[in-house]
Formats: sequence, structure tokens, C-alpha cells
Amino acid sequence: MTDVKYVFVTGGVTSSLGKGIISASLAKLLQSRGYSVTIQKLDPYINVDPGTLNPYEHGECYVTLDGAETDLDLGHYERFLNVPTSQANNVTTGRIYQTVINKERKGDYLGKTVQVIPHITDEIKRIIKLLGSLNKFDIVITEIGGTVGDIESLPYIESVRQLKWELGSGNCLVIHLTLVPYLSASGELKTKPTQHSVKALLEAGIQPDVLVLRTEKSLTEDIKRKVALFCNVEENAVIESVDVSTIYEVPMRMLEEKLDQTVLRKLNLPVKDEPYLTPWIEFLNKLKNPKYEIIIGLVGKYVELPDAYKSIVESLRHSGSVNECEIDIKYIQSEDITEDNINDHLGDLHGILIAPGFGSRGIEGKILTSKYARENNIPCFCICLGMQCAVIDFARNVINLAGAHSTEVDHKTKFPVIDLMEEQKRVINKGGTMRLGGYKCVIRKDSMSFNLYGKTEIIERHRHRYEFNNKYLCNFEENGMIPVGINPDSKLVEIVEIPSLKWFIGVQFHPEYNSTVINPHPLFAGFVRACIK
Repeated sequence: MTDVKYVFVTGGVTSSLGKGIISASLAKLLQSRGYSVTIQKLDPYINVDPGTLNPYEHGECYVTLDGAETDLDLGHYERFLNVPTSQANNVTTGRIYQTVINKERKGDYLGKTVQVIPHITDEIKRIIKLLGSLNKFDIVITEIGGTVGDIESLPYIESVRQLKWELGSGNCLVIHLTLVPYLSASGELKTKPTQHSVKALLEAGIQPDVLVLRTEKSLTEDIKRKVALFCNVEENAVIESVDVSTIYEVPMRMLEEKLDQTVLRKLNLPVKDEPYLTPWIEFLNKLKNPKYEIIIGLVGKYVELPDAYKSIVESLRHSGSVNECEIDIKYIQSEDITEDNINDHLGDLHGILIAPGFGSRGIEGKILTSKYARENNIPCFCICLGMQCAVIDFARNVINLAGAHSTEVDHKTKFPVIDLMEEQKRVINKGGTMRLGGYKCVIRKDSMSFNLYGKTEIIERHRHRYEFNNKYLCNFEENGMIPVGINPDSKLVEIVEIPSLKWFIGVQFHPEYNSTVINPHPLFAGFVRACIK
């Protein structure tokens, strides 16, 4: 077994600086040099996972293949590395405390007083090293959520301090991401916030090995030298991360700044290969030099926070690049859509994506959107709740099942074309109890979906409780909405199509979770192609 190296990424000054993007970019560069890398995220909130959090609170809840509801940063990790993550890649304070309390209840601590140090910190260290113990990775990158100085982050920072001491400097390093703000009034970049952030880290017992400085404007060598001197960091370990037009440029900027080489040198690892980034560069070139331009309407109920649909937005970017097309995403609040104003909202679109979600708010707007797309033959992609709304629209307006609905919204509906899955009727707890993770789907060969996937059996990720009601299967087939994808075990409907239209596909699963830079999802790529036409 080779020794695993550990990299910790912390943040200071302010949140949302992009620790996840820096972590994913570094991992991409190390991977391109032939190293096996994984990334995990430590989240300081006390929720066991983000599955019960409102998207307005936390953005998108990302689902792994093994059915874990996780932080949206795991989506970045997968999109950059083209490697699946798992339950082990996302840890929360809630999970840490739950594990420790369960051990205490079983008597594992033999009567000792259970404390943050050593019991909580020991559990954090165990989780961090768990990925490294799998013998699959040369380097484990651990992103610590929050900002240095937050009360919630203190146990994680202390755990990193202990690990740095236990593993030794050649096996472990800390990258600290901070902000160098530009004051337009004086025309100056200011390093003082970075100095104070590093001071807070030093007070916790950690000397950062590398500083990554987020900035609007390029840093001068004098500024880098000043930061290195006052923060006790080597000058070549002060890395500039200037604002860029797309997150996919960040790995190339970090390559220019030699972040990967600095990390490898400090971990006593050879810079063994020239980085292989040809597919990444091709992707960027197509993204920046499009031949076409289209407008796609994203109709959802959380559109005020685009991070709520992060994977969908990035999947459209991937498919835009592969089709050499610039996509202008128009965010449309489904609550605002009525029969009177629908043309004002949707009339200028080349394609419509009806987004997933939960609950009754904005449902009628999504149903009207499906009807509008169907009647005007506009390419339409309906995901999860979006598919359910398309089914309701078709039931009401084509099959003439007046008042058809989902029992999630109207449990007394005469025509429950969408209903709670049988196994969900016994579920009481809300956290982690949905149909989650990867499930098989068998696709009919005489379908558009088969033409796009190029195979009859796929595995896609799910996150839902309600499903197409198979009692109405014949009604839909006879009237032209065809269930072309079925789960072979449960017989649940996974994909519906309307073959008489240019492009109308609804899926119960979340294809956006399987789209990466190198492998754009075939359904998204096909949807964008249809919008271009």
C-alpha cells in the first residue's frame, strides 16, 4: 500500500469564494498528471444531510449513485473529474454527532465523559482518513465548509491541526483560500483581510502551506511578496485566482499559476507527466466560440436562486459546448405563469425545460407550461416533478380527465395520474427516505430516448416519492404519450415521450446528475440540438 497524501482546503474572509471550484480544479490538474484523486466535503451544519433543506437555504441537493443526499459541491467534483462520488464524500456535523451519540448510547466509551476533544475530533479524523484507506487514491482533497473563525467550523479546524501533526508535513498540507478586495475609491487591492484570516488560522494552530487569493484584478508581484512575508508562506506558494467568465477556466488558470506543481512538491511527489488536458481545452474552445445562439426557458419555483438548479444549468453548458451553441437561460418563476400572460413568458423561447421540485406552489404554472410547449410544438424537457406536470397536463387536456392531478397536491382527485409510491405510504421520517440513487431503466428501441442513449438499459439517479400511476398506462398510450422507459423490477414509468412532436421528453429521474464536462448527458445534448433546429 502506498501512503495516501492529504490536502485540506479552508476558506477565510467571506463565504462563497469558491473552495469547491478550487478543490475540483486542483484535483483535475493532479488527475491530468496521472494521479488518482478524490475530494470530500465537510459541512459544518447540524442537519444530517441537506435532503430536508429548502433549496433557498442551501441551493441544490445533489444525489450520488449510492443514494446519498449531499452538498452541491459534489456535483462540481463529479463534473470536473468524471468520477462518481459516494456517501463517504460528504460529511456533516449532524452525521458526526449522530455517530458519536450512538456510540455513547451503546457504551462504547466505557463511562468516559464524551467531549468535542477527543471524541468528536477523533470521529472527524476517522471519516477523513476513511477515503484514503480504500487503497484507490493517491491524494485525498478535503474541503472544509464555512469560513475560518466560524464557531461551527472549529472542530474541523482542530481535527486538521491534529492530522497535520500526526501525518507530518510531507504527507499533508493546507490550502487557504481568501479574498483580496479591490477598493475602487482608492484604486487599491487590499491584503489586510487575508492577513487577518491567516492570523485566525494561526490562532487555531494551523500554518497554511499555500494561499490562493481570489481577486477581481490581477495581483502585482509586490502584493504577492507582501502576502508571503506577512503570512509566513513561500512566495511561489501565493497563488492568484482572478475572476473568470466560466468556472471551467479555473483549472487552466491554476495550471498557469503552477498550483498543482506547488502541491506535488510540498507533498514530496514527482511532477511525473505533462498534464493531459486536450479534451478540456476543446470543451473550453467550443464554449467560448459558439456557432449558434438559443434561448432556453428554465421554468421552476426556486429560480430566484440559480444554485437551486446548479446541475441542470451546468448540464446545459456541457451540451451547449458539444453542440457549439451559446445558451441564454431565461429563469421563469412558475408561480407567475397564467393563461393570460403565458405567451409573454414563453413566446421568445427556442426550448423549455420544466424543472424538478416539491410541493404545491407553482404547480399550475408548470402544467400550463407543458400545455403551451405541447400545443406550440416547442422542444420541451421535463424532469422529475416537471414530468409529473406534463402527465397531468396530458391527462386533463388530451385524455379529458377533468381535474386529474397528483395526490401530493390534491389527495382527493378523481383521477390520481400521479400517486405516492406504495412503499412510501409507510414512511414517517422525511430525511433520506425517498427513492434515492441509481436505478435501472429499460428503454424501448422504437423511441427517441433509445436513439439518444444508443442502448436499451441505463442507470439514472432518482430523488422522489411520487410516480406515474400505472392504472392509467393504456389511456396515455392510446392518446399519444408513450411510456418508453420502465424500471424492470418495480415496473415504474421512468421516461415518457410524445412522438408526434419535434422533441417532448419527460423523465422521472435526474439526468443532470450524470452530465460531466467530458461526457455531456445524451438527453441534454439531444434537447439542445432540437432547440437549435
